Amino acid sequence: MTDRETITVADVSAGPGGDGTDPGTTVSLPAVEILTGRGFITGKSGSGKSNTASVVVEKLLSANFPVLVVDTDGEYYGLKEEFEILHVGADEECDIQVSPEHAEKIASLALEGNVPIILDVSGYLDESEAKSLLLQTTRHLFAKEKKVKQPFLMLVEEVHEYIPEGGGMDECGRMLVKVGKRGRKHGLGIIGISQRPADVKKDFITQCDWLVWHRLTWRNDTKVVKRILGKEYSDAIEDMGDGEGFLVTDWSESIRRVQFRRKQTFDAGATPGLDDFERPDLKSVSSDLVDELRDISDEKERRESELADLRQELDRKEQRIAELEAELEEARDLRRFADQMAQAMFRKAEAPYRGGEGRNLSRPDEYQRALREYEDGDVPAGDPEAVEAAAEHGVDATELSVEDAVGEAAAAADEEEAVNAAASADPDVDVPFPLATDPEMTAATEAGDTTTGTDDATNGETDSVTLAAAFGESNGGDGTAGVPDSSAKPPLPDGAVGDVAGDLRTTLDEFDAVTRRMLAHYRSQGIADPVTAQVAAGGPGDHKVAYARNRTLRKAGFVRHAGRGKYAYALPDHVRTEYAHRLHPDAFDEAVAAVERVFVDEEPESDANAIEADASAVSAGEATD
Repeated sequence: MTDRETITVADVSAGPGGDGTDPGTTVSLPAVEILTGRGFITGKSGSGKSNTASVVVEKLLSANFPVLVVDTDGEYYGLKEEFEILHVGADEECDIQVSPEHAEKIASLALEGNVPIILDVSGYLDESEAKSLLLQTTRHLFAKEKKVKQPFLMLVEEVHEYIPEGGGMDECGRMLVKVGKRGRKHGLGIIGISQRPADVKKDFITQCDWLVWHRLTWRNDTKVVKRILGKEYSDAIEDMGDGEGFLVTDWSESIRRVQFRRKQTFDAGATPGLDDFERPDLKSVSSDLVDELRDISDEKERRESELADLRQELDRKEQRIAELEAELEEARDLRRFADQMAQAMFRKAEAPYRGGEGRNLSRPDEYQRALREYEDGDVPAGDPEAVEAAAEHGVDATELSVEDAVGEAAAAADEEEAVNAAASADPDVDVPFPLATDPEMTAATEAGDTTTGTDDATNGETDSVTLAAAFGESNGGDGTAGVPDSSAKPPLPDGAVGDVAGDLRTTLDEFDAVTRRMLAHYRSQGIADPVTAQVAAGGPGDHKVAYARNRTLRKAGFVRHAGRGKYAYALPDHVRTEYAHRLHPDAFDEAVAAVERVFVDEEPESDANAIEADASAVSAGEATD
């Protein structure tokens, strides 16, 4: 294309408002100015404005110049009667249905493929989708023209809907105004068409390089003509014939009264008459062009299908969450009921007639929650009662569950009671625990009562004998219950390994045989609860005694708390942690094995005999007192 190439679109007509040119003289427009400039065509309905726009487009297409027509009424498909033009939109009459996802491809075909396109937005039920398609397409055209710099024309019907004078513009309107202001330098031109110039933003009209004013009769519109062209033209414009108009161009600096020629293609925008309507044969576009756009449609459908599947899965999960929440609420109701029952039981246990203090668990100033919900075996934050109760008996329960803390505290209390009773019965017995400092306990001990001040001597005797015997505090009165014969111990390895193993064996020697076999049970099982470990070791199923024994293992570092009343075997970890400065890492396993040989194969029978002997000895001692 050269700058001198023109398109002939009209002839000069007679009448007021002309520039004196002889009527019938042909009127041609420079193609480059039309393609890259800013134009405005206006006139009331039926005055010929759409015909004028179609004539301009036909002339450009005949010269192989690309255009994109934004068709708001579905009346430009008649161009396909003579030209291979891609018709896209939402209607079934379109070559392919498109959405905003196709915008970039449409712009690429128009600019890079030199494909003329009708962007038919008349069939979209959702106006926002139509505007989004136009916005995205215009945006991509503007961006690509910066690189391509090829003259290209956008023709926008009913432009007042996008860039109104009175109302605010949306993002689509601002993009069209941007093309009008800055598109020319990149080669992107625009023509706006409207039957109401008074409704079009005046900033757009006044920036146009060429304008066509067809017949206008409404007063507000003729005022616009008067303000822009003058009174002579506003008076004459009301009487113009169909297709006749005032042509104003910047390059000629004149106003000509012209008669635009009739379009050559099918007039799909003509008012229907009584005659039968015959749709003309329309030219088809290359299937390759349609396939490129169809690939995008297929990908969109695939994404929408995946999205639908995800939404269904989300609905199912939300339904399941609702079901679980209902189950959780039921569980909470059951828990509250269980708590109420437990509190009732503890109130009864704390009653004065049972020797308790009569504490009311429901009162905030005296709450003693011996039973409560715990998470993963940890002491709940903000609940120091269990820790404090355990600390009163020398138990560090900061890392224990409430259940374990209560168990160990109770076991420790009974342990102290048994030890104090034994010490009172025989002052020569070497008791490994301190005597009680409780005034009631001290008074009872001085009086020779080893039942911790209770009135029932039988119960006190039984408790003391059972606990003392279970701990193995004496064996025939010599205080060596459960200590293995040193001559039967496996030999120690040489060097540092032997020293470490000897230290740990010394600690094990302080335990009774049942406690050592409990440790063997933890070793074989990995994780167990104290009562099960004690029973497996040949001891009684007494909860308090089991926790007392377990406490000694835990304080020695041989077991650790594993949560929910369970304890785990920890001797290997204890060796690695406490003796890392004394042993080479390769010697850890050897040291652990040397210690384990002391308790792994120990038999339970002899210890059972020792317990029986302890019970007899303690009973005899108490009877003597």
